[in-house]
Amino acid sequence: MSQTLESAHGHHPAQQHHFATMEQQFSAAKLGMWLFLATEILLFGGLFVGYGIMHNRHPEAFVAGHHHLQRPMGAINTIVLLFSSFTMVVAVWASQTNRKKLLIWGLIATIACAGIFMVVKYFEYSHKIHDGLLPGKFYSYKGPQVEGEFMFFSFYFMMTGLHGFHVLIGMIVLAWILIRAMRNEFSDQYYAPVDLAGLYWHLVDLIWIYLFPLLYLVS
Repeated sequence: MSQTLESAHGHHPAQQHHFATMEQQFSAAKLGMWLFLATEILLFGGLFVGYGIMHNRHPEAFVAGHHHLQRPMGAINTIVLLFSSFTMVVAVWASQTNRKKLLIWGLIATIACAGIFMVVKYFEYSHKIHDGLLPGKFYSYKGPQVEGEFMFFSFYFMMTGLHGFHVLIGMIVLAWILIRAMRNEFSDQYYAPVDLAGLYWHLVDLIWIYLFPLLYLVS
């Protein structure tokens, strides 16, 4: 009923009453998202700094731990997430240009890429658990090892696990956006949720771009 009244007065149904225009609402929402993303960068930034400090103190242990990782799996996940960023860009563009089918397929492709990432990570984690390459006191690897190697896997599971949690949250958000897209809720007049979800997803991808070389490549 309220949406009908707002439409009758010349307002978009999605426009909140405390905003003068849709453009103002979109700008406020985007600013809020950027502030949220800044807190995410601070969160991961702290982990990156901690990793750097401990790597500097125990270089042999971190190099030894780094060699236990499966680079092909990390590379596959990197390619998958890079492609998902492209499909997310397509989805945002489609929402801005009233291309409903392309928007839906872009979102589906992005969610599928996220699913592939999680499946690959599952197999990678399973291998680590089987070999006892675990964080802290749970470390029980029986092969040749360097003292303190457990510290590398403490950071590995903390950083990749937190990132994986963000991927999972992204999948839920994108699924919600997909449902709304199928209901034809987005157009060139209202696409803010797609745009904001895209910003979040690009940050998730960007963090992995830093995690991959840090954990898998840099000795």
